[in-house]
Amino acid sequence: MKKKKILSIDDEENIRLLLSCELEDEGYEVISLGNPLQAMKMIEDEQPDIIILDIKMPQLSGIELLKMIRDKYYDLPVILLSAYSTFKRDVAAMASDYYVVKSADLNELKKLIKKIFKTHL
Repeated sequence: MKKKKILSIDDEENIRLLLSCELEDEGYEVISLGNPLQAMKMIEDEQPDIIILDIKMPQLSGIELLKMIRDKYYDLPVILLSAYSTFKRDVAAMASDYYVVKSADLNELKKLIKKIFKTHL
């Protein structure tokens, strides 16, 4: 069986490393990207099953990137990841499928990913 592929987009290298290590341990293939400007090409090339997307990035905000993803890949599940719970109520953030507050404990994120794979894919 082919491994499920997750694309993680975050400008913070330590977050990308944490996500990669933890999610690879769960049996997923993880592709990490630090520059959101390369995201659309990476999505096209790699065809991930889920995207984990940081909201606050210097080159391009996660909200702006989410709009671009939705325009081209409407059905692709996107999890917004942010250190700020206040974005959860942001109207633009509602276009995402899921929202998780960043934490060193990734149990909530792991449970959510399993749920997505059970229900969507």
